[in-house]
Amino acid sequence: MVRLSMLAALASTAACSSFDDTVYSYADTPPEYYRTDSTINGAIPPGFQAASLFNNAPSDNRVTNEGAALGRMLFYDENLSQNRTIACASCHKAEHGFADDRVLSVGFDGGDTKRHSMRLANARYYENGRFFWDQRAETLEDQVLMPFQDPVEMGMTLDEVVERVEEERRYEDYFVAAFGDANVDADRISKALAQFVRSMVSTTSRYDEGRAAVDSLYDPFPNFTQMENLGKELFYAPPPLGGAGCAHCHGTDAQIAFRAISNGLDAQITDPGYGEVTGNTLDQGTFKVPSLRNVAVGGPYMHDGRFSTLEEVIDHYSEGVQYHPTLFPFLLDIDGNARPLGLSDIQKQRLVAFLETLTDEAMLADPKFSNPW
Repeated sequence: MVRLSMLAALASTAACSSFDDTVYSYADTPPEYYRTDSTINGAIPPGFQAASLFNNAPSDNRVTNEGAALGRMLFYDENLSQNRTIACASCHKAEHGFADDRVLSVGFDGGDTKRHSMRLANARYYENGRFFWDQRAETLEDQVLMPFQDPVEMGMTLDEVVERVEEERRYEDYFVAAFGDANVDADRISKALAQFVRSMVSTTSRYDEGRAAVDSLYDPFPNFTQMENLGKELFYAPPPLGGAGCAHCHGTDAQIAFRAISNGLDAQITDPGYGEVTGNTLDQGTFKVPSLRNVAVGGPYMHDGRFSTLEEVIDHYSEGVQYHPTLFPFLLDIDGNARPLGLSDIQKQRLVAFLETLTDEAMLADPKFSNPW
């Protein structure tokens, strides 16, 4: 409580009167269904595991109110780019699910990033903890420092980032509240940013309202339309049971896939993805599976932003899957050929209706995730 009182007592000067120093709660306990497995006939199918099982937060960097509050400042601070024009939030915009509505984001000097910006909600619930499309960052703590040092994105060195933070005196009290003293270093910057990102947990979408009202994920949600419930069933049921089996890779709370996969975008690999990181031919053309939280407002889609709409994404899985030696086995038939799902038009509409229930408008508009500057 002492540290919270310290944050609450921070006073803005007249020149900085617009700065938001409100004390928000970031270390909230997730809902019960985030912590409880959902079973069907006593078994736990893919996509039904409790999200808490996938929590990637290290024991020395759990989310705290003070640490996440500091991370919020850093996330929105444009002074931490070379020409003071780009912040983390420039490529991860709240109104677009903390992604970018551009195919490629624009760096500090006008250059395009290599890949599309990923959505950030529920990043804490990805068990293997690796980040970026190519999973080159082993932890979220590693990931949050890399854009600062990217020559296209922010163009800084970590020493320069530390110096910029030290220049801004409003940071001092926040470092004291989060870490016990005002010392600034890259490790603390990393931890605070990671805490802020991990605090972005979606719990107030229509999906969440429905999930909280039932015992099992597979039960019809009382607040859903028939179209949405049928889309949910299609999302979770495997093809042998008439479903699309999306949950084999995508959870709704956690990111289920434990490794990077190929979803058959191209027969010839143009971007090696995770294969570029590992050098393993079995990883060529494979990419991290993103969270589907806020997916309906988080387009364009895929690592290269090639699809503009959810309808185009579903069309790909229905008719467009291409064979490649690293294609995810779920997308192969018994003879080893690419197996598109072959969905009907009404099934596609049902899937889109369900995916739209994952939009968490309250979260995206929550002031604790907004720009404090």
